[in-house]
Amino acid sequence: MAPTPNSHIHLVGGGIASLAAAVFLVRDAGVPGANVHVLEQLPLLGGSLDGAHAPTAEGGYVTRGGRMLEDEHYVCLWNLLETIPTLDDPQVTVRQDMLAFNAEHPSDAKARLIAADHSIIDAADLGLTARDRADLTRLLALPEKVIGARRIEDFFQPRFFASNFWAMWRTTFAFQNWHSAIELKRYFLAFIQEFDRIHTLAGVRRTRYNQYDSVVAPIQAWLAERGVRFEHGVTVLDADFADDAARRVTRLRVQRDGAEETIELGPDDYAFFTIGSMTADTTYGDRTTVPELVRDRRDGSWRLWEALAKKAPDFGRPVAFCGTVEESKWESFTLTMSDRTLIDRIAAYSGNEPGTGGLMTFKDSRWLLSIVVPAQPHFRNQDPDTFTLWGYALFGDVAGDYVAKPMDDCTGAEVLDELLGQLGFADIADHVRATTKVTTVQMPYIDAQFQRRVVSDRPKVIPRGAENFAFLGQFVEIPEGVVFTVEYSVRAAMQAVYRHFGVDKEIPAMYRGMADPKVAWSALKTAFG
Repeated sequence: MAPTPNSHIHLVGGGIASLAAAVFLVRDAGVPGANVHVLEQLPLLGGSLDGAHAPTAEGGYVTRGGRMLEDEHYVCLWNLLETIPTLDDPQVTVRQDMLAFNAEHPSDAKARLIAADHSIIDAADLGLTARDRADLTRLLALPEKVIGARRIEDFFQPRFFASNFWAMWRTTFAFQNWHSAIELKRYFLAFIQEFDRIHTLAGVRRTRYNQYDSVVAPIQAWLAERGVRFEHGVTVLDADFADDAARRVTRLRVQRDGAEETIELGPDDYAFFTIGSMTADTTYGDRTTVPELVRDRRDGSWRLWEALAKKAPDFGRPVAFCGTVEESKWESFTLTMSDRTLIDRIAAYSGNEPGTGGLMTFKDSRWLLSIVVPAQPHFRNQDPDTFTLWGYALFGDVAGDYVAKPMDDCTGAEVLDELLGQLGFADIADHVRATTKVTTVQMPYIDAQFQRRVVSDRPKVIPRGAENFAFLGQFVEIPEGVVFTVEYSVRAAMQAVYRHFGVDKEIPAMYRGMADPKVAWSALKTAFG
């Protein structure tokens, strides 16, 4: 079917994939904004790109995470943001603001890795052996169909996992040893340009504020000005198709403010479904409470995909990604401080002013703890006397080095104690405790997209023969694409809109560093030199 001026498009989910699709529909396909409907169950848009006041009694600020951005790979995202004005200055686009901000705050981590004795490790020494290099080469050379559903740890010796290189790579991108070897291979190829700057994170690009304030809010404002309809309190439960082949959606079954109803799709209408969720069943804690680890899929974010997957064999297999919480969870935390004592001490210790250092990883910590001190303010309306810091740990189910409990069982105060112990800042510990609010965030599915899988476990953006629907988000299949990136969601949105609506524009080609002799030589010299 072909779109008409009367086509209405229902975008299921209010994350960056749907927001990007809405922009492309209005900007590039010429769809009237009033014909675009964003259906979101939560009161805020943005999905995993968040930044807000903490939803705890203690208060403070919180971000669940922060996506790594960089110039070369994020071509679809830059295309999107080149036409979205900032909220602070309508004459400056979000992309222009990012370029200016990163010129002011260039990334040059001087303390990327910290040892158990609080000394700064020479992270330029990647610590790779000849065997490690041979194993890496083998993984890069194998076709994905041969790699299949094998784990990363199936391809490397134990020594590799103790290397500086792996400590930096895994914490920059949040890999676990048991994750998909296919996804690791894709990351190596997509970010080959990072090999010789992984120890300084010089390739990392940041937004001026958190990604809700800097990306989501400006996109929402741009769409609202053009009449796009945002419908909150709407959970899409299922969809009806015209026939058993499931190639045309005719009806959405939704729950709106607790009551079930249907949305009928006319012959010219479309539905784009964001499937799965990295941040489903997120829970929060503070200094005196522990965030619950939810294992029973309560908020419904996965149920839509589970319902749709029953309709056709090429709609994917969600259980491959949401079936093992213990393999996909980790916990983050945000500190909200009422003075500069801690961030100034970290700046003096690391040699990096806030916003220039990227991740600091405590390589020997049992939790594998990492922190980031962003440029201040990190929230658009942040109190000028308030300062924030973000951190996370990949191993939440083992006792800490300074707190004899797993992170999963710790209050925010105990998480702060572990961090102060790793930093070796005993002399200011009492002051920091007295002036700091802690928000902890437990996320059962934050690494779900890295779970071991085969290609058929993820549906195509536009399944074969799909007449009026598409799948969006981190759990669709884009050949050679890299999940857990904003770029992946934006590229899927662009593909769905351009192909269904016949947009006469090229989708930006994926960056391939191995095709650039200078990049390939530099990376190979670093990894194999």
